Amino acid sequence: MKPMLTLTEHSQLKALSDPLRAEMMMRLLEKPYTGQQLSEYFNLSRAKIHYHLKELEKNQLISIVKKEEKNGIIQKFYQSVARGFTPSAELLPHLADISETSRQLLLQMAERTKSVILSAPENAFKLNKASENPSEWGYVGSMWQFSAKEEHFKDWIKKYFALMKEFSEITKEDHPSHPDSKIYYISTMAFQIDEPVMDDMKSNKEEE
Repeated sequence: MKPMLTLTEHSQLKALSDPLRAEMMMRLLEKPYTGQQLSEYFNLSRAKIHYHLKELEKNQLISIVKKEEKNGIIQKFYQSVARGFTPSAELLPHLADISETSRQLLLQMAERTKSVILSAPENAFKLNKASENPSEWGYVGSMWQFSAKEEHFKDWIKKYFALMKEFSEITKEDHPSHPDSKIYYISTMAFQIDEPVMDDMKSNKEEE
């Protein structure tokens, strides 16, 4: 699976802007699924799931990664071709579709994160001792709000992905089967909003 796929066709944007397909992509980012498994998961007919799978496959967003025979029937397992998607410069004239696609994918990420939080083990949120030092915390939960120039926001994004790449390199030998390894789920979102939602920034804005 590629780390990132650059979208070059308008039809790819349209395919991902559909809420159901965006939700299906969240599942297919995690692991391969058959049409039957997705049908059971979403409680939808196989015909409807098959239609949406074909739309995603036609637009080269998913692919068949393996086939298995069960009771004389060949089962096809589909998975996302990449962990993330970004539009090419050629798609910039379709800003409305880019925005809707990004919104749907972020919404599904938020829903998936909520589901993972609810199913996480109790000790995931256990504090062994009170501390103001973040390095001693067993989990991270924080919300931030900044008034920033776009160039500074983009600089932060670049540093964020560099940090995640560094963390990936550090942990690549930490296999889940190792007795000292634990599995951590990281979900991050950052985007522009119209009005501040936190009181401290509201006050600052009113004083200006």
